[in-house]
Amino acid sequence: MEELTIHITEEQKGERIDKVISAIDEEWSRSQISNWVKDGHIKVNGATVKPNYKVRLEDEIAINPPLLEELDAEPENLNLDVVYEDEDVLVVNKPKGMVVHPAPGHANGTLVNGLMYHCTDLSGINGIVRPGIVHRIDKDTSGLLMVAKNDLAHASLVDQLVEKSVTRKYIALVHGHIAHDKGTVDAPIARDPKERQKMAVVDKGKHAVTHFTVLERFGDFTLVECRLETGRTHQIRVHMRYIGFPLAGDPKYGPRKTMDIGGQALHAAVIGFIHPRTKEYLEFSAPLPTEFEELLETLR
Repeated sequence: MEELTIHITEEQKGERIDKVISAIDEEWSRSQISNWVKDGHIKVNGATVKPNYKVRLEDEIAINPPLLEELDAEPENLNLDVVYEDEDVLVVNKPKGMVVHPAPGHANGTLVNGLMYHCTDLSGINGIVRPGIVHRIDKDTSGLLMVAKNDLAHASLVDQLVEKSVTRKYIALVHGHIAHDKGTVDAPIARDPKERQKMAVVDKGKHAVTHFTVLERFGDFTLVECRLETGRTHQIRVHMRYIGFPLAGDPKYGPRKTMDIGGQALHAAVIGFIHPRTKEYLEFSAPLPTEFEELLETLR
């Protein structure tokens, strides 16, 4: 497995190395990253550093996490909705209800199971537990994901995520009447100190920015397009709740009395990125799932 290499930007300089790297993958804890630094799995400009090292502009950080335990999952023909594919990248439209990668309680029927059946040439940077996975969307969120088919593509796509140059637009139905047509939520997100199964806006959390535009109003509900500037866990769900407009159907962040629609009304509608090899900007869109469209029709 090749190393994942990132270069420090102006915005990141001065931050601790564990904080910078934890922003790449939400499942990498800062304590875990500190151990990797101590064990030499992470190097700066080819040299080992201490876990409290503060990064400098244009530092080259090489990340080579230890291999994860063997994945006990088999390829499955899940008839994935592949929107685009070439030798380097793949864009897939994930259905609502599908988990992205295997985890306790979800060893089968995941996107990774489907990808393992669809193609054998997936990147190995994330280890064998999550081959090809560059970023994730929640189980009950539908829509577009980019997948890396080799390590070169994986490193490039991760760099673009870190640099916030990937276009990610979501369609969400929220509770409440949003009077203004556009807005931005700039509020840090971290694990909720009171409910560890949730994320929340926390003063010392990770920088998180969501831009939203109202698409349609339905009295007690509003349809919005949310554009992610950052990609924190549950970011849209947390941010919209924070400003008083939680997502419809959201069992974790929504109001007690919300729609029974099997999870949050959220769809990853657009994704755009620079192709790792050709350097051409590619952008893809996926229409709302039928059940989402039918929900909107009932509101109309």
